[in-house]
Amino acid sequence: MKKIAFLLSMSLFSSVACASEATDALDAFHAALTSGDKARAAELLATDVAIYESGYVERSRAEYAGHHLPEDIAFAKTASRKVLQTSERMEGKLAMIWQETETTAKHKGKNIHIFGTETSLLEKQDGQWRIVHVHWSSRKSK
Repeated sequence: MKKIAFLLSMSLFSSVACASEATDALDAFHAALTSGDKARAAELLATDVAIYESGYVERSRAEYAGHHLPEDIAFAKTASRKVLQTSERMEGKLAMIWQETETTAKHKGKNIHIFGTETSLLEKQDGQWRIVHVHWSSRKSK
């Protein structure tokens, strides 16, 4: 019985460790945006990533890098993003991460204060966690 409990606890620990590695990859993506490292941000995305935001969809790393990534970097450089809550779930080589955030910025002459939600799906590809889907949603503070 002790052996089964030990194996079960090791299995749970392994899942948590892997999910934390996935969260580290997601955090690295946001850090790359903040530092303006376009190459690193793109590297953390799967080639066939799907990014949903404000009713729009970008269906590949190339599409995002050529369209919205520069705008996201410009905004992130002026912003302070605070993660209020993170939840994770992992199944095999897939990890789902939900985050609630609060962001303040002075961007294009305007003061911005928003609360956001982010749902990210990551997949372990060739030993590295890659973002395969992200859905961003935000609302203004009251």
